Amino acid sequence: MTTLFDELRRAPACRAVEAELNYLASGQGRPVFYTYEPPAGTPWSTGELEPARVTIRNARPLAAAGEFSLDVSGFQLVSHRSAVGPDDFSDEGVVRLIYYPEAEALLRETTGAEKVVIFDHTLRDSGNGSRANKSLREPSRRVHNDQTFMSAPRRVRDHLSVEEAGHRLQHRFAIVNLWRPLSVVERLPPALCDARTMSPDDIVPSDLVYRDRVGENYLLVANAAHRWYYFPRLRPDEALLLKIYDSLDDGTARLTPHTAFDDPTTPADAPPRRSIELRALLFWGE
Repeated sequence: MTTLFDELRRAPACRAVEAELNYLASGQGRPVFYTYEPPAGTPWSTGELEPARVTIRNARPLAAAGEFSLDVSGFQLVSHRSAVGPDDFSDEGVVRLIYYPEAEALLRETTGAEKVVIFDHTLRDSGNGSRANKSLREPSRRVHNDQTFMSAPRRVRDHLSVEEAGHRLQHRFAIVNLWRPLSVVERLPPALCDARTMSPDDIVPSDLVYRDRVGENYLLVANAAHRWYYFPRLRPDEALLLKIYDSLDDGTARLTPHTAFDDPTTPADAPPRRSIELRALLFWGE
């Protein structure tokens, strides 16, 4: 039987929380992060972290008032129910056959992009995932952005023909992370930084070492101007859109730093966080 306490616990809290976020310490040079177990004697990652205590505000009331969007704040909450059941996302075939077309249609509808190319996805589980497990990662607890101004154009060249890439790079394109919980999020929710509060001096390129290539993302140094938000108790019928690159440089949001964080109000018996994120190239015409 559901009690009043259960209902109150499940209701989105209309408040802010105080929590520590793992920023990169200043003066670290170029950090390196291995996506697989590195050679003996090599650390998984370099770059000293410098936790900073910040206020993370409940985004739900502001989102309902239309405060946030991909092009203004860099993130947006959308309602969307997938035809894929929460326990079926571990099936690679199901994800590619059913979820990818769903996601492509959602991104087209939300952004007006004329072409969407999904190029990867990641499953995360705070209970069973690990950085050594390519098929099931743990939530990332570093403040980061998934792409850099250098790596994003490379993605276009990686996933389109030479001729089409040359054409598309002459026009606006973006990369968006579509993040969805696979169960109600009580533990390690994502915190999102309002793109309007960032400075170019905040971002530090970092190498992501894969077995077959080296990619890039940005880590962030602390800035008191950053304003952080979260959506309490995200549900599987909700999804977050995160702008992780935009070629426009006219005041449009270009990056969305984000991280999982330890919510101090999380119940001790909260289940692990389970989620899927996919990244997609979005293209617009002239």
